Amino acid sequence: MPELPEMEALRRALDDPVRAFPIERAGPAHVATLKTFDPPLRALEGRRLAGAERRGKRLVFPTVDGELVLLVHLMTAGRLRYLRAGERGPKTPAFRLLFAGGGQLVLTEAGSKKRAGVWLLAPEQAEAELAHLGPDALGLGAARLAKVLAADGRRLHALLRDQRSLAGIGRAWANEILHAAELSPFALSTHIGGDGVERLAAAIDAELARGLELRLRGAADARTYRVHRKLGEPCHRCGTPIARVDYDEHTVYYCPTCQTGGRVLKDRRLSRLLR
Repeated sequence: MPELPEMEALRRALDDPVRAFPIERAGPAHVATLKTFDPPLRALEGRRLAGAERRGKRLVFPTVDGELVLLVHLMTAGRLRYLRAGERGPKTPAFRLLFAGGGQLVLTEAGSKKRAGVWLLAPEQAEAELAHLGPDALGLGAARLAKVLAADGRRLHALLRDQRSLAGIGRAWANEILHAAELSPFALSTHIGGDGVERLAAAIDAELARGLELRLRGAADARTYRVHRKLGEPCHRCGTPIARVDYDEHTVYYCPTCQTGGRVLKDRRLSRLLR
């Protein structure tokens, strides 16, 4: 799933192209992708976008006249690209905007499940749609992070992924951040102490910034991630093989030496979790 580094890199890549020309045609849109019907997509036609903005993992495209906001959430498999005039695109995209200059903004989604979403909203509706999101994770700082951690006593990996607490971090970067901070993914947010909060705040900024820099340079997952999806590979810090805990919807990757004092965390579906 694209997270803050990936979405910020995408936002920067789209910002100039989407504002260059007015929208000539809005659509088609897959029935499962377009989440709103009023105003209709055709209300975008003839208008200009003011550029690309980001809120957590979502992209926000306000119109220059301030009357409409296009909101895009890629979920796990969605991909959004700007195709220049003459560049071939997919025959049946999940969503498309055609600009007067011939360029296209195209959303595709692999697989049969269409979970990515597009909303066309009035500005106040867009604010309401995004109101549940917590503060952006990048640049939060230790003081504000301490308040977030103290407000919800949960395991760190789950809390970091909760967009209501912090916006922008998902499964992959939660793994990277907690490894960098040398914190167990199952440590309680209310029990990590002042030094742990400082390390976590620093790791959030450092890892998200590292990821953004690499994504801006076009780095693939294998080069970007140092812990995520690295099962059995040596930890880049201590050499211990990376371990994992599997869940139905996600997998936690961690280093037993750096993060859990040598303890191997057991899959809760198979045996009791070792604390």
